[in-house]
Amino acid sequence: MQKIKQNLTLAEKRARRVRSKISGTAERPRLTVFRSNKYTYLQVIDDQAGKTLAAASDVSVKKAGVKLDGKKMENAVVVAQELFKQLKTKKISAIRFDRGSYRYHGRLKAVADALREAGIEV
Repeated sequence: MQKIKQNLTLAEKRARRVRSKISGTAERPRLTVFRSNKYTYLQVIDDQAGKTLAAASDVSVKKAGVKLDGKKMENAVVVAQELFKQLKTKKISAIRFDRGSYRYHGRLKAVADALREAGIEV
């Protein structure tokens, strides 16, 4: 039998290319970013243990009672600050930034800059 050929989209190819060079450890976990049209999702992952160490999103911040009235970039900064609080409690001071298939601008750049200002080594 022939194998089924699965075509990857350009975004999937970019994400695989980026993620093949980045791996998170317990000392320096990987921060992965997902952008939907409406929300921003952040996860800090230890790839060696296969565990998510911290996560934050617009949805979780809204449930916590923080009011998000700004634009998407402003909301992404608030989400990054919320993630920083979680990282601080887990004593994580350095991360590897995984942009996935997205270009490093806009919301991604705002998240990275907010974490750098808070004291995380990105």
